[in-house]
Amino acid sequence: MIIAQISDLHIVGDGRPLFGCVPTNAMLSRAIDRINALTPAVDAIVATGDLVESGTPNEYATLRTLLAAARAPVFLLPGNHDDRTALRAAFPDHDYLPAAGPLNYAIDRGPFAVVAIDTTVPREPFGLFDRATETALEAMLEPRQAKVVLVATHHPPFATGIWWMDAIGVRGGARFAATITRHKNVERVACGHIHRSITKRWGGTTASVAPSTAHQLALDLADDAFLGLTLGPAGFDLHAFGDDGLTSHTVTVGKPETFFHVAATQLPAMRAAMEKLRAAMATTSEP
Repeated sequence: MIIAQISDLHIVGDGRPLFGCVPTNAMLSRAIDRINALTPAVDAIVATGDLVESGTPNEYATLRTLLAAARAPVFLLPGNHDDRTALRAAFPDHDYLPAAGPLNYAIDRGPFAVVAIDTTVPREPFGLFDRATETALEAMLEPRQAKVVLVATHHPPFATGIWWMDAIGVRGGARFAATITRHKNVERVACGHIHRSITKRWGGTTASVAPSTAHQLALDLADDAFLGLTLGPAGFDLHAFGDDGLTSHTVTVGKPETFFHVAATQLPAMRAAMEKLRAAMATTSEP
């Protein structure tokens, strides 16, 4: 089984470039074209969140149109920019999506499985792995102990070293790690949210972040860094299940890096909000 993981699409309804310079809709189309051209063909596409920019019905209608070009079936998982209700309404034929609550589900293909876990918190940028999420994940992993499993989620459950993104990471990461550690057949935890390719040994397995199909996050681990973004290269991850486990590749789509920044007038307020969230993360106990 071969899975293409796309993430952080940030589709807009009116087609205008995000931030005035990021053509997210066209960039998704290029990624889909690249996936369609792969040989052998992928068995499924899993989108790990931030499917649209603002969670509006118009954006999801646009997303549906763009994804119709994909030759493989597409499975959707929300991110912090998404709205569960609007997502369900736009994709009523995606019957793997639960009718209510978090959008957790599993995809089974013979000896392999993808287990998708929804860590989003409505109207919050950070994620949450609490007892209810643990129970949901356990319920999906327990009957699949004989399978090779990839767990898909939006928020990475580990620190990346990029402080302002870690401030809006997942709360309950230790609980998440303990859950994954109990299941030795989980070969990969595949995440989004950070807009760059990252790999870490975590929870007794390998955790990774896929690049965005749109804009990327500049690599800057300094404590005074904030909101550096680039226009490329965009991409996606390719996860190939085999008899010897799981092999993953990052596929780039697009041009070399070009840096850009959001409007300077927005930066102080945005940074203050992130610093407040970082302080909250440091003082919040496990949920």
